[in-house]
Amino acid sequence: MANQEIKLKAELRTEQGSCAAGRMRRAGNIPAAVNRIEGGTTLVKFDAHEFLTMLRHHDSDHVLVTIELDGKGIPALMREVQHDVLTGAPIHVDFGEVSLTKKLRVSIPVRLLGEPEGVKLGGGILQQMIRSVDVDCLPTDIIEHFDVDISGMQLDQTLFVRDLKLGDKYTLVTGKDVAVATVAAPEEEAAATPAEGAAAAATPEVITKGKKEEEGAAAPAAAKAPAKK
Repeated sequence: MANQEIKLKAELRTEQGSCAAGRMRRAGNIPAAVNRIEGGTTLVKFDAHEFLTMLRHHDSDHVLVTIELDGKGIPALMREVQHDVLTGAPIHVDFGEVSLTKKLRVSIPVRLLGEPEGVKLGGGILQQMIRSVDVDCLPTDIIEHFDVDISGMQLDQTLFVRDLKLGDKYTLVTGKDVAVATVAAPEEEAAATPAEGAAAAATPEVITKGKKEEEGAAAPAAAKAPAKK
């Protein structure tokens, strides 16, 4: 489902600098900047409560917003939210004005749904290799995430980007041969060598382990632990 229209009322701001920004926040506002299509930047401020309410309902990095300014609507994509390092509260927001009729490139998260048969019945290990894919689409077609049903995946089966059914609205930019997720046999993990362990930084996160792996964890404490990846 594409983002529903979100409207945020904004006011122009003329003051700049950290002191002015601090005064705005104490007054219940959040400073923001809107990069315009024709060039230049428009400095605005939002009501903090209204902005936080919008933010709580959206977990995507790309949120399409209509900024209502001086009686006009500016379609813009939220690019970055800066947060206070101590409180975590948003302190500044960057937007980019977009054309609703021109495609743009965005990264959209991939959410895996279901438990693979290879995990549930075969004791396999589900590994997610990438967390998002890059696509070209219209701003109005940007969604929070792509949902992918993986319940039918078997042992030693890999889901590639080319297997994703995204629809005609999206043009894939991420390579079609890139692996999204795989169900590895438990023996493969147990046979990991020290050299493989040195490459742990490149190892995909283990999402789910099947029954066979759980039974192996019940071995006597004196048994030697398998090498870490």
